[in-house]
Amino acid sequence: MVRQPPTFTVAIATAGILFGLTGCAASSENAARTRWADVQHHRYQSESSQAEVIGDDTHEITSLEELLRLAESTNPGLRSSFDSWTAALEQVPQAKSLPDPRLSYAYFIESVETRVGPQRQKFGVSQTIPLFGKLSLRGEVAVSAANAAGAHFEAARRDLRFRLTELWNDHYYLSRAISVTDENVRLLTYLENVALTQYTAGKTSHSAVIRAQVELGRLEDRLRTLRDERAPVLAALNAELGRAQDARIAWPDSIATLPVALSQDELRNALLRENPQLSALSFMTEKASAASRLAGKSPIPDLTIGAEYIATDDARFPDVLDSGKDAAIAKATFNIPLWLGRYRAEKNQAKARHSAAENTKTQLQNRLLADLERAHFKYRDAERRVDLYAFTLLPKARQSLEVTEDSFTTGETGFLDLVDAQRTLLEFELAYERALADRATKRAKLEQITGIDIGNQ
Repeated sequence: MVRQPPTFTVAIATAGILFGLTGCAASSENAARTRWADVQHHRYQSESSQAEVIGDDTHEITSLEELLRLAESTNPGLRSSFDSWTAALEQVPQAKSLPDPRLSYAYFIESVETRVGPQRQKFGVSQTIPLFGKLSLRGEVAVSAANAAGAHFEAARRDLRFRLTELWNDHYYLSRAISVTDENVRLLTYLENVALTQYTAGKTSHSAVIRAQVELGRLEDRLRTLRDERAPVLAALNAELGRAQDARIAWPDSIATLPVALSQDELRNALLRENPQLSALSFMTEKASAASRLAGKSPIPDLTIGAEYIATDDARFPDVLDSGKDAAIAKATFNIPLWLGRYRAEKNQAKARHSAAENTKTQLQNRLLADLERAHFKYRDAERRVDLYAFTLLPKARQSLEVTEDSFTTGETGFLDLVDAQRTLLEFELAYERALADRATKRAKLEQITGIDIGNQ
């Protein structure tokens, strides 16, 4: 049986230790990288073509779906969050890596005389190896931090989608408000001319003409305000895309009307299961737990293994056995964990951070559940208002205006009654459009809080 030299035995032992240290956290790292790669492929793979579209401010965005898709690829804040996720993921292999090996060289200014010859120089290599799962725990800490960064990215994506949806719905309301108000301005202009004609003929009072002119002036002022309001809405939408403030975005011609079919309990369960902010804090709790276990291993010494090679010249005297034979040395050293107070403080610090992470998660969970309750109420309230205006108040207001017009034609009612009926219809029409926009916005708020796409449930 051939006897292996000591250096070979050291190398085999080192390889075995390294395999045991690095194989533990590989599966969790692979899962984290798979999630990252999926996002990178679907949102940032075709970055150049998307940037070309965004760079062309003449491109007109025509739908909310296009707006959201484009924003998820180009929004600078979301890109920053993705880059932070990437950076956290790249910390994992660094945390799992061994310290750099050390190479040493020594030259004997005065040679060391030995029986086999004078020793002139020495070469050495050493490697420090953290023992008892320290490297694996460092990998767990880094993977948990990377997963938390991924959850923060998802939270930022949800926040971005909600901001854009809210702005888009306001844009829709603005479009409808301008259209409805403009139509009422034309109607009131006609009524003003009728009032002037009747006043000239002595069939109505001067106060009716003044009332018509006041109402017309009020509506024209509202119309100017509504038209001026579009510029800041467009600026806010384009800012999320990194485009010029006046880049083209089409008027929305409709608004989402999908219902929320989930019950309050189902929404609550979805929040506890899918909310990215809670997920991030869960990962931070896992990180703190791994860090606490790692701190408990700090007093355990680390092993440093190494080998040295000493170059030896030929012996000065002839016929010496093993003359000029070089020396090979295998060695192992341990550091001495002497300062126990430092390790105790490190462990207490890790435990405190773990407790803080758990309490922060509990507080956030309670706040989110309250926010969910409020958002669900506001959605139901907006839905109630939509039904109220669509099926009750608007039909009655239109019927009232028709009846008043007929009565005015026959002289049974005065001109001021006609103006009041027209103004009531206008307010109800605007309130209906506002309720439609609010319902769609509150639905988007529910998706932001729960972390799920409600339409896919």
